[in-house]
Amino acid sequence: MAGTIQRRSALKLLLSGCAALAGLAWGLLPARLRAAVIDRFPTRTVDADDFRFDPAQGELVWPGGRRSPFVLRLDGLVESPVELSYAQLRALPRTAHTVDFHCVEGWSVEDVPWSGVAFPDLFAQVRLKPAATHAVFHSLTPTKSRLPDTDHYVESFPLSELLRPDLGCLLALDLEGAPLPHDRGAPARVVAPFDLAYKSIKFVHRVEFTDHSVPGWWTRANPIYPVDAPVPPRRLRVPDPRRG
Repeated sequence: MAGTIQRRSALKLLLSGCAALAGLAWGLLPARLRAAVIDRFPTRTVDADDFRFDPAQGELVWPGGRRSPFVLRLDGLVESPVELSYAQLRALPRTAHTVDFHCVEGWSVEDVPWSGVAFPDLFAQVRLKPAATHAVFHSLTPTKSRLPDTDHYVESFPLSELLRPDLGCLLALDLEGAPLPHDRGAPARVVAPFDLAYKSIKFVHRVEFTDHSVPGWWTRANPIYPVDAPVPPRRLRVPDPRRG
């Protein structure tokens, strides 16, 4: 009974948008109850996410039961494109970060334990051309609302930021020690702890290297939100290393 009350209280606080209380409630929950909250907490998404992912087989499961292998493609300004299976991704060196998650709506969740592949290890799988300065991440499925210049969610980051160890960015494959659940962006998502969460694109299946920044889907749909989305300093418990 006590566990049920804790879960309901945490969910209420998380859904309320109250950043301070939500973070406090999250930090007080035991790991097994935090996992239950993660499973139950409804995540809004603009993606038409009509698939599910089977991590045991490394396969995408589409409506009607059709299956296809998940592949992460690295292309753009590279000497030769590379495609990595889910098993190959999981075989790369592992990195774990427990960091805060900051929604653009004003709420935060403290101490979220992600693990996956650090971008230096991922990008070492391709030979970048000298002109490459940015990585553009592409989501698997179209968005529910279409924009004139893109039909799926995209986000871009400077390579100089993704490669900085002190920023803690990674391609997350796991949450709470288990493969990402669907609502959290399985099979893979970006985690950028010092940027607002609309930068942390879910359902990543392609990384395109470019010589320029590309405005993300959220920015194109809502021009008041900038391409660069640092978390306001007042919301951070750890200072943003980019601010000196």
